[in-house]
Amino acid sequence: MLLNTDSQKRNIIGSGIFISPKGVLEHSGSVGLALVVWLLGGCIAALGSLCYAELGVTIPKSGGDYSYVTEIFGGLMGFLLLWSAVLIMYPTTLAVIALTFSSYVLQPVFPNCVPPYMATRMLSATCLLLLTWVNCSSVRMATRIQDAFTVGKLMALGLIIVVGLVQIINGNYEALTPQVAFALDRTPSVGQIALAFLQASFAFSGWNFLNYVTEEVVEPRRNLPRAIYISIPLVTFVYTLTNIAYFSSMSPEELLSSNAVAVTFGEKLLGMFSIIMPISVALSTFGGINGYLFTSSRLCFSGAREGHLPSLLAMIHYKSCTPIPALLCTATIVILCIGETHNLINYVSFINYLSYGVTIAGLLFYRWKKPNLYRPIKVNLLVPVCYLMFWALLLGFSLYSEPVVCGVGLVIMLTGVPVYFLGVHWKEKPKCIYNFIEWATYVGQRLCFVVFPQIDPIEVATPSEWTERSSGRSSFSANS
Repeated sequence: MLLNTDSQKRNIIGSGIFISPKGVLEHSGSVGLALVVWLLGGCIAALGSLCYAELGVTIPKSGGDYSYVTEIFGGLMGFLLLWSAVLIMYPTTLAVIALTFSSYVLQPVFPNCVPPYMATRMLSATCLLLLTWVNCSSVRMATRIQDAFTVGKLMALGLIIVVGLVQIINGNYEALTPQVAFALDRTPSVGQIALAFLQASFAFSGWNFLNYVTEEVVEPRRNLPRAIYISIPLVTFVYTLTNIAYFSSMSPEELLSSNAVAVTFGEKLLGMFSIIMPISVALSTFGGINGYLFTSSRLCFSGAREGHLPSLLAMIHYKSCTPIPALLCTATIVILCIGETHNLINYVSFINYLSYGVTIAGLLFYRWKKPNLYRPIKVNLLVPVCYLMFWALLLGFSLYSEPVVCGVGLVIMLTGVPVYFLGVHWKEKPKCIYNFIEWATYVGQRLCFVVFPQIDPIEVATPSEWTERSSGRSSFSANS
């Protein structure tokens, strides 16, 4: 599959731009500082992308962070990254996007108040269950939905930027003048600035998605850097213009009091056509949920094939070839973790940055460990060092400012340590445990109509032998 920079842009330009502006402004304290955070957020994403490009061609395995950390630091660190992704990153991101979808759908119905709590949760859960069913039924249907609903995302952003530029041309840019933009009602602490960066980083998340399909990229040495040089600056430009458009027509107070920023923007400027905005954002977030379900289930699938998760999650439907157990596992976790949107963003962004930093630290360690290894792409040493310096400051001040929200994610990640030693490292378990795992796997297969995917006959003669080999690697898998 040829690398397509359009697909990279679609992965980065997600639903976060309709969610994060409020959080960035709230923590930064002024319009000018918020715009600076958006610009610097793009620069940091570019540094991280360059480091991942080197890792992607040096360790040419699909799976992204998980594959690199497992290769460099070993099974425990790789498992902790997988554990945090399965329990925190993907489920929480899906929860945030689902809540945004329900907020934008319900806001026109409740124009003068916050949509009811139960209504937003029920609609979020319904959307998740519907898209889980779609992804369980057909890969083709899921990819078609992703392509079709990308239009809503681009339409909403294009409309916001064009209308905002018209406002500026007509002279409505007082809030963007330096003396007003950098006027502070309160001086934000360094910790609050760090939280503003966490909010912005949620919108930029997706810059590492190409590394999940490195093996499918043709000429990654040439195409990975090209995707980075084109997509990251373009996305940063689009996000900054979107925020400028918001501030051209909305005061900071209006933006902070809005439950759906793009809807408020549309109501002020589009008149009878304002309904276009919630529809466009709803389409965008619907497609975003579908995309994250697709990729998160594949991560569970990869982890199971490596022996780090139960072998049932490595199985696919015998007809549609969809990873139904992995999809059902993800959907169940997501529905249970839906909470308040902006706290969830801080929660997931902290763990995201933690995993990015560990992976990029792995790049430096790998250079020391294997200095003579051929690296088709080799970034300047200042790139990972600058990223890690920013990373350490950001995580330190974020943890200081939001010890509970960020600390909970850290604790959940560390709970993976005993799980790894009991579930993966400990091979000689009592026979009753293996019998239970085997029975649970059998029941799961019968309920979901799933089997192990066909694999290379050179590597293994029969599916049963592959099952036995998988079982030998991981105590999560049943002994045949």
